[in-house]
Amino acid sequence: MHSFSFEKLKVWQESRTLTKGIYLLTKEFPAVEKFGLTNQLRRASVSVCSNIAEGSSRTAQKDQAYFYQMAYSSLMEVLNQLIISADLEYLNEKAYKETREKIEKIANMINALRNKRLNN
Repeated sequence: MHSFSFEKLKVWQESRTLTKGIYLLTKEFPAVEKFGLTNQLRRASVSVCSNIAEGSSRTAQKDQAYFYQMAYSSLMEVLNQLIISADLEYLNEKAYKETREKIEKIANMINALRNKRLNN
């Protein structure tokens, strides 16, 4: 089976893993949050890896950088919602810290990828 260029990007692989983790974490959220934080966290996490994939398909460096910036913005949305989830005690401290560390790692990777495109 053919692999597309985005599938080879470590940052896409990491963000895909983050998305899976977000889905698993939010399974445990209260039912009242189904259309609130659960939905928002899931959509934002999917947006991260989707924007990385879309950006990698663009031929212009500036266009690629734009989509990587969008991925970063969605990642910050995930972080914000994660913090709120922890404040509401929907997450335990361990899950919060582990997920936050993944987000920080991905943020650094996205920034490096974006900066590389802008400086070429």
